[in-house]
Amino acid sequence: MSNRVVCREASHAGSWYTASGPQLNAQLEGWLSQAQSTKRPARAIIAPHAGYTYCGSCAAHAYKQVDPSITRRIFILGPSHHVPLSRCALSSVDIYRTPLYDLRIDQKIYGELWKTGMFERMSLQTDEDEHSIEMHLPYTAKAMESHKDEFTIIPVLVGALSESKEQEFGKLF
Repeated sequence: MSNRVVCREASHAGSWYTASGPQLNAQLEGWLSQAQSTKRPARAIIAPHAGYTYCGSCAAHAYKQVDPSITRRIFILGPSHHVPLSRCALSSVDIYRTPLYDLRIDQKIYGELWKTGMFERMSLQTDEDEHSIEMHLPYTAKAMESHKDEFTIIPVLVGALSESKEQEFGKLF
């Protein structure tokens, strides 16, 4: 077994959002400074996954609700736009790169999910072609930066699920 760490590049940086770490940081800070926090931190958020020009300020309202002091695992579910899936898929990499800093995939949770037999494995090409998960990565990194070494992510690509599959995955998650 190899100890080589496999990384997913920030393949949409430079087109869907800026590839410059300092510029991206300033944009995210600006949008987050305009958003209001609720009284309690969210256990789940729903945010758009379009280019930041279109939805950066909207996404800030969701990410402003994340409390990095109590968050240790972040599940990121994104719809599959490029490959047909009748189930959900897990990444084949260890690290997701962002212009801010790298995010680590929780391999323990991935292993537990894989053992259920309910998941497919997405190729690196599929992973890097898809934008739905990637668009959440810089905001996740920014929201969690004060605890950046204390959390992991669990990215899941979601296919066209039947109602019964939705229920199965809902129970699992």
